[in-house]
Amino acid sequence: MIKNPTPRVIAFLTATILTCAVGLVSILFKSSIWEVVLEVALNFGFSFVLTLYALEFFIYRKIKLIYKSIHHLKTGKADPDFPPLFGGSENPISEVTQDVIKWAQDQTVEIEQLRKNEMFRKEFLGNVSHELKTPIFNIQGYINTLLDGALDDPDVNLHFLTKAGRSTDRLAALVEDLESISQLESGYLTMEMETFDIYDLVKDVFDSMEFMANDKGISFGFKAGTDVPFIVEADKSRIRQVLVNLISNSIKYGNPNGHTIVGLYDMDENILVEITDDGIGVPPEHLPRLFERFYRVDRSRSRAEGGTGLGLAIVKHIIEAHNQTINVRSSIGVGTTFGFTLRKG
Repeated sequence: MIKNPTPRVIAFLTATILTCAVGLVSILFKSSIWEVVLEVALNFGFSFVLTLYALEFFIYRKIKLIYKSIHHLKTGKADPDFPPLFGGSENPISEVTQDVIKWAQDQTVEIEQLRKNEMFRKEFLGNVSHELKTPIFNIQGYINTLLDGALDDPDVNLHFLTKAGRSTDRLAALVEDLESISQLESGYLTMEMETFDIYDLVKDVFDSMEFMANDKGISFGFKAGTDVPFIVEADKSRIRQVLVNLISNSIKYGNPNGHTIVGLYDMDENILVEITDDGIGVPPEHLPRLFERFYRVDRSRSRAEGGTGLGLAIVKHIIEAHNQTINVRSSIGVGTTFGFTLRKG
């Protein structure tokens, strides 16, 4: 059996079968061999042309219209001056089959991606509502308690107002982080590139976070031999945001009276910045998901420390917006190290 026959092959086979049938009849009723040959030749030619015409203009033309519709659906075009289909191929059915199969495969991949995006959207909305709900309920509870009479109690009112203020700060931080990550993911936020000394920026961040570190007795420092100036080209305010997030995490999850150490390394075209703590560490199964939005290794402890769950996701987006990379390594009971690269200035 012929697989994927062309219109010419189908027409030839049809004409041959009809001609053979007519030829047998002619042999029985015609006395002249020349009359038989002439009738067979005319019948073959007429059958071949008629069958080929029927296939090309009645069947294959419809197939071409279907193919054209599929092409328009794929490309989103509706141009009446569409170029000739099939590239002049004599076997359009085979090309249509292959193209439809490929299109179906592409649609399957797209549908699967849409399903994943839908699941991601639902998970994100659930996380956002959960994170917003906690500070809102806290503020609501404190205010209602004050309105119910606690406002007149000097031993209680200041305490409740302080807690409500902290919840408000957390709510404001969450909204600000959501806005930042939305801008970073949408690509609307552009990087304001400049050259600066990353060593000076790290020292500045150390100074600004000194009080936070002192509360836990954590000391700052540079790794031996790396406390030298390095000029980089990046968005200074955004890199400061990265350093604040990472150093803040090292304080929150570091052990009391521990250390946060920063190392600066010359990596040829880039500078590697590493922030290391000697804290509790992160279990290996959590490391691949550490930069996901709202992902927390220890939810109860994270909320107690006041994090929004978006800090590391923002850090990752900022570094990737600089066309650089960030990674993390950790050992339980030993500590965690975050490292990212910046282009030399």
